[in-house]
Amino acid sequence: QVQLTESGGGSVQAGGSLRLSCTIFYGRTFGPTNMAWFRQAPGKEREFVAGIIKYGGLTDYKESVKDRFTISKDNVKNLVYLQMNNLKPDDTAVYYCAADREGARITQMAGSYDYWGQGTQVTVSS
Repeated sequence: QVQLTESGGGSVQAGGSLRLSCTIFYGRTFGPTNMAWFRQAPGKEREFVAGIIKYGGLTDYKESVKDRFTISKDNVKNLVYLQMNNLKPDDTAVYYCAADREGARITQMAGSYDYWGQGTQVTVSS
């Protein structure tokens, strides 16, 4: 079992920054997993934002956030971060942390992720 808890959401003006954190609790039979951030805006489908391979290093991003967001992973502290800079109103959504238990590569498909956090709201005003 893997439990995920997000924090760090809030309200900012366009151009501002936020850092989201995801605390990972691994059950006894689990170790590091591939991790990702997704987001879901009202009336829209959940979409991939960024992903990182289980031991860090290799990352993947949604094209529209590639130059603004950075995902990172601390396997000692069992934390995943999403640093978000130059935020835009279109970034407004609930952001979710997700863990892929068995994937060998980063996937952008929400259905491939086995565990999800409860989400944290990010609101960007113009």
